[in-house]
Amino acid sequence: MMTKKRKLPIGIQTFQKIREDNFYYVDKTAFALQLIEAGSAYFLSRPRRFGKSLFLDTLAELFR
Repeated sequence: MMTKKRKLPIGIQTFQKIREDNFYYVDKTAFALQLIEAGSAYFLSRPRRFGKSLFLDTLAELFR
């Protein structure tokens, strides 16, 4: 039996598209919930093309 490999979401910045098109995704929901519950302001300092926009979109989806 052979399982179909998921595609990597290279260049995709929306959580909804990743879910709909069955891309590979590392779930950061637990981390996001910790940030939300702490209720503070955060500065997301990460290198270019390192998932900042996708993480913010994931947070937006959590609040919807």
